[in-house]
Amino acid sequence: MVWSPFRRRRTAPGLPLPGRCASGRHVLATERLLLFTPRTRLDVVAALAASADAEAQRWLGTQADEVVPDAGIRRALLAWRPAGDDSRRIPRALAEPYTPAPDDPLLLVCVRRSDLSYAGALELQHRAGELGGWLAPGCRGQGLGGELFRAGLELAHTHLGLVTVRAGAEPGNTASRRALARAGFAPDQGPRRHTLPDGRVVDAVWHRHDTAAAGRCH
Repeated sequence: MVWSPFRRRRTAPGLPLPGRCASGRHVLATERLLLFTPRTRLDVVAALAASADAEAQRWLGTQADEVVPDAGIRRALLAWRPAGDDSRRIPRALAEPYTPAPDDPLLLVCVRRSDLSYAGALELQHRAGELGGWLAPGCRGQGLGGELFRAGLELAHTHLGLVTVRAGAEPGNTASRRALARAGFAPDQGPRRHTLPDGRVVDAVWHRHDTAAAGRCH
């Protein structure tokens, strides 16, 4: 994958920089997005808030205890900037450091590089090599989905050493399927039915991306 050069001046100095990955933590960038392993609880709950509206949950089916149900709270969370990167003091509970568990799916929160607003997240089941992602309501319909999934491929192929990455979607989820195609995914065979985290069973189509040059970040 070829990315636009990352310009440090476009990102607040407190945010992590691409190329500065650490053990269990990753950072990468696209033209308009910065993606990184959550540093605080705010990063995590903002990522969940970005996917908790009815439109997103129609496709994602997140477990009820991971959904932010109140629309006002979701808007408030998405109005914050990553902790320490704007002038406001966030509640102490949300400022607590976040440490990912080794067996959890790999989560990267993403922000817009232009204004540092929370934009969505990537989730990679690294043992199965399956990728998912979502965008906040205000970030949809702008071509960011392709960037998000291209970042997911970079994460999987060049940070984690995965040769093959797969992604599933419902046949009617044309926005996600187009974004996967723009990212370079090709149609693949897979189970025709899929069980979402909330227990719903849906139709599924599958996509995959392979590389001959897998590697790992430092």
